[in-house]
Amino acid sequence: MPFLRTSLLSAEPAGVLESLDELFALAHAMEQEAAHRYDALAEDMRGQGKADLADVFTRLAAAEREHVDSVTRWSQSQRGKRPDPALVRWEAPERLDPEAAAEVKTSRLMTPYRALAMAVRNEERAFAFWSYLAAYSRDPEVKKASEAMAKEELVHVATLRKERRRAYHHEQERSGAKTSAAPQPPIDAQSLELRLVAHLGELEQRLTGPAAARTRDIRQQTTQMAAAAAGLGSFPASMERKDPLEIAEALVDGYLDGAERASDAARVESLQHLAEQAISRLAWLRSLSAD
Repeated sequence: MPFLRTSLLSAEPAGVLESLDELFALAHAMEQEAAHRYDALAEDMRGQGKADLADVFTRLAAAEREHVDSVTRWSQSQRGKRPDPALVRWEAPERLDPEAAAEVKTSRLMTPYRALAMAVRNEERAFAFWSYLAAYSRDPEVKKASEAMAKEELVHVATLRKERRRAYHHEQERSGAKTSAAPQPPIDAQSLELRLVAHLGELEQRLTGPAAARTRDIRQQTTQMAAAAAGLGSFPASMERKDPLEIAEALVDGYLDGAERASDAARVESLQHLAEQAISRLAWLRSLSAD
């Protein structure tokens, strides 16, 4: 949980939720705000004649409105009423990072792939937010509902990552990029986790103070994740030669994809837990690379 707070969230939430009514009001407001932001970006892209990007943001806005409707139905089933905006007591983290939104509007290099990558980050932040509230909630009902919201955001992350991969492959095909034809046996998630353990050990030696301590904690957690990841996933052998960020990103994708395909409840729960840890780790590595 500390990894989520310090990496994915720019600041800790201003408080804890005291009731389900507050939770539904806040969730409704967050999803609505995201839909409005994506609608505005779609309109900007249409104004700039970027139809492909406009289509991406239109789809994202539609998905967020579906989430708004889902929260409304949940509130009605649990509380017998729609979410009340007046119950939002403090400002939630913005679902769409203002700097990212500004980049979309001004960058000449923005592509559907990069736009979807931004959307993935937004959903990861929402996942971190609800995970935080679940961890610190004093009300059992609110805690359970916050955990459910975090799990739902994890599903959104998985869906957007799949769309992002499709966009990436489409851009590669359009650019004529070619991949190596030399076949190599695939490797499992454990191999990549152990590779990350080595990377994190090297990184820890270069850091000092709290950053070194945090990296040591993540390295130890990664060692435990490696033990749980034996036989999971199938990755190109070349992935072991990638940098830590790429490996960490691939593992997030692998765990989320595995959870989506798994039919056994215990396996789904195990893979989702690994995905949660992997998202937290990825956020920490990104925060270091941004320094």
